[in-house]
Amino acid sequence: MNLTPFLENQQALTRRHLLQKSGLGFGSIALHSLLGQSASASSFKIPAKAKSVIYLHMAGSPSQVDLFENKPELNKLNGIDCPQKYLEGKRFAFIKGTPKMLGSQFDYQQYGQSGQWISSILPHTAKVADDLCVIRSLQTDQFNHSPAQLLLQTGNPLPGYPSIGSWVNYGIGSENNNLPGFVVLASGGKTPSAGKSLWGSGFLPTLYQGVQCRTDGGDPILYLSDPKGMSRAARRKTLDALRDLNEEHHSQIGDPETLSRIAQFELSYRMQMSVPEVMDIKKEPQSILDLYGAKPGYVSPAETAGDPRAGYKGDDATFSNNCLLARRLVENGVRFVQLYDWGWDHHGSSPGESIDETLPIKCQQIDKAIAGLLADLKQRGLLDETLVVWGGEFGRTPMMQNNKNTTIKKGFIGRDHHPHAFTMWMAGAGVKPGIFGETDDIGYYPTKDPVGIRDLQATLLHLLGIDPHAFHFPYQGLNQRLIGPTNDGKIIKGILS
Repeated sequence: MNLTPFLENQQALTRRHLLQKSGLGFGSIALHSLLGQSASASSFKIPAKAKSVIYLHMAGSPSQVDLFENKPELNKLNGIDCPQKYLEGKRFAFIKGTPKMLGSQFDYQQYGQSGQWISSILPHTAKVADDLCVIRSLQTDQFNHSPAQLLLQTGNPLPGYPSIGSWVNYGIGSENNNLPGFVVLASGGKTPSAGKSLWGSGFLPTLYQGVQCRTDGGDPILYLSDPKGMSRAARRKTLDALRDLNEEHHSQIGDPETLSRIAQFELSYRMQMSVPEVMDIKKEPQSILDLYGAKPGYVSPAETAGDPRAGYKGDDATFSNNCLLARRLVENGVRFVQLYDWGWDHHGSSPGESIDETLPIKCQQIDKAIAGLLADLKQRGLLDETLVVWGGEFGRTPMMQNNKNTTIKKGFIGRDHHPHAFTMWMAGAGVKPGIFGETDDIGYYPTKDPVGIRDLQATLLHLLGIDPHAFHFPYQGLNQRLIGPTNDGKIIKGILS
């Protein structure tokens, strides 16, 4: 039997789209409530430890051996030629020939009950060491930024796949009908190498993509405000007319994205009232602003600079403001808040990207803010239900990058990309503080409890009450999953509380 496009669409219509469509007509009050809870009885639901996630991604990838991995043996090798066993058969982004080994550029001390080693350039993070679950044995199979970022955030090194936040938004939605379930905040002067694909919805309905909020002094979201001369009542009439046109178009063509468009218009209308309120950090008491190092209304020169790295200042408050906004967002029911901070790609090839000079500046920009975020969440009782994640897309090599400088030179000390071992940490809901995993004497390979990208993704979903193996979306004849088609993704049980 030949089906019309409309009938074909009806066969493929998901329950969410049905509820979205029905919720715009008769019975909208009840169905709108059901829409936010429609996943509660789904087969992929399991008991949850976390209600929300704040994911702090340091785009470019910080050096684990200069921040969390104290390696005295590596320090002893500083300046000698790298042994060939670490070079033969390996692929590097920039290293050529035989580089010099490079010890940590900073001092270390142990902190907390676990004796966590933390670098001297993270003094505020050191104070909250007992809140951190530090995973030292992450691995990835990508060694360039864009594919590594995409693999970490979408489960695939190629564009076109849904981000973690979109999967979470699709699966359990927002707790606040007037705010999106997935919000993105950026700092550092540029977006990550993989661009906005990192918070895209891929093949999921576009309703579930991340909503980027700006912190540059303008409207938090572009085009959210009504045009001059248009009242809110007039905007409502305009949206009603657009809804009628879109519903008529859908009845003829049957494209589910038409329903997503209607839902997005309606959410935008509700957000006109809720977003400015939530994004206004001036309402916070001075003690909270000081805790984060936040500055209401601050606009960083780096946001408009051609190369922001050359002008980085330690007192740049953009990331601090974003951390405070993240707390306000999860406090108001946003499910997934993603902070991207650009500028962590410290190759040492040019001014403004060195381990010895620029890394301390970047750490100063985030250190107090992150410690303040954890302390603030804890004092409000939110850390028990909020999972905080920190890290980059891979690590840095224990040898120097030598494609431009063959000797260790002040202001030009850098490391290449290192996929074989790197460090991330989690804190809050569902994870126990301490150290998980180990690496060898120079931080090159994991020697205990290696953790893959899919393991990390599976654990994150698990903590949110989503079975990572059962949670899927039908697309191109397959039940697509964040963790991919195989059973590679394992829950990291050793970090669960």
